[in-house]
Amino acid sequence: MRNLLFVILLGTLAACVSNDRNIATVTAATEIGTEAMQIQSIVTEGDDYRIGGTDLLSVSVFQVPDLSFAALRVDASGNIQMPLIGAVRAAGRTPNELSEDIRARLADRYLRNPQVTVTVTEAASQKVTVDGDVAAPGVFEMRGRTTLVQAIAMAKGPTPTADLNSVAIFRTQGGQRMVAVFDLAAIRNGTAEDPVILGDDVIVVDRSRVNAFFRDVLGAVPVLGVFRGF
Repeated sequence: MRNLLFVILLGTLAACVSNDRNIATVTAATEIGTEAMQIQSIVTEGDDYRIGGTDLLSVSVFQVPDLSFAALRVDASGNIQMPLIGAVRAAGRTPNELSEDIRARLADRYLRNPQVTVTVTEAASQKVTVDGDVAAPGVFEMRGRTTLVQAIAMAKGPTPTADLNSVAIFRTQGGQRMVAVFDLAAIRNGTAEDPVILGDDVIVVDRSRVNAFFRDVLGAVPVLGVFRGF
């Protein structure tokens, strides 16, 4: 699996060169969509934990105890059931997004300026794969909000031969395969944001010997700061 993931990552970059497309310097928070027409950063404002199926939530509607629940389980279909408004989609949303949806539905017909707060009190396990130059590669369970640094710590950290400037996160969203490369050294010293990991992400910590070719590919094309479709 390790070799396959490196081939995917390097092959994606090679495709950019062979099609005479522009490519940006790979740093923390840069993303490559293998089929996208426009690429955006994987770390965006408001990026946070995404609620999953069977998560346990606390839903509070200020000064309305009949609409407030200390323990509300997300069902297998990804919904929660609320009085008055019925089923509300929870899975795949952040607590803030769910709060806003509930607030808007209540304000539409039932309450004036409701204040809604959603908190994840118990997160169901989600899996992340950590591979490459780490001490203990494998598939790990995440509970709650997990960042890149925390996920790599689950794999006992990078080895001495790891290239901390080239850590890739593979992700599938909406059927689209994406990969982002992060500078773990910059994240550790506080000069780059530590991205949130989502369920089923695959993290690959690069080897220094592989990254030599990686840098050659990046150096063969102009540096523009923005990826383009290919």
